[in-house]
Amino acid sequence: MQARTADDHKSVMQQALAEARKSPPKPTNFRVGALLVKLDEESFPTAVTGYTLECQGNTHAEESCLIKLAERHSTTEQELAKAITSPHALYTTMEPCSKRLSGKLPCVERVLRQSSWIKQVYVGVQEPDTFVQGNPGRRMLEEAGIEVHHVPGLEQEILEVATAGHIAQD
Repeated sequence: MQARTADDHKSVMQQALAEARKSPPKPTNFRVGALLVKLDEESFPTAVTGYTLECQGNTHAEESCLIKLAERHSTTEQELAKAITSPHALYTTMEPCSKRLSGKLPCVERVLRQSSWIKQVYVGVQEPDTFVQGNPGRRMLEEAGIEVHHVPGLEQEILEVATAGHIAQD
């Protein structure tokens, strides 16, 4: 397998950003896009895409990816690790959340449940402190043996999309 370049990673992150644009702007969440891609093939085959509020309920982009992938494999998100065996990378425009104010399971914990097959996480930006202060998500993933990488070059665009619908603070 040929090594992937910075341009390859940026191209996949641009696809995640296109997913984020599908999310409805709201003052109470970030518009985030995510993709799960297989690592064992050269062509970056996308296993599934997701965006904030795509699935029923207050779903985050990573959560939407996992829900859709579980449905495709006729299983639940909790049992997904039994159905997927090939290594994947998660690309997400914003680092996975470590706490949800809604009380739902944070995305970092969702990824950690799938650590037998999600081996890498690529992020466009860190989570701003808008809703939760000091997200330790990256550290939690790395401590579990998941590689976390920043994909540079799209930060301003990602934040503009992510915060559309937020009320400006003076």
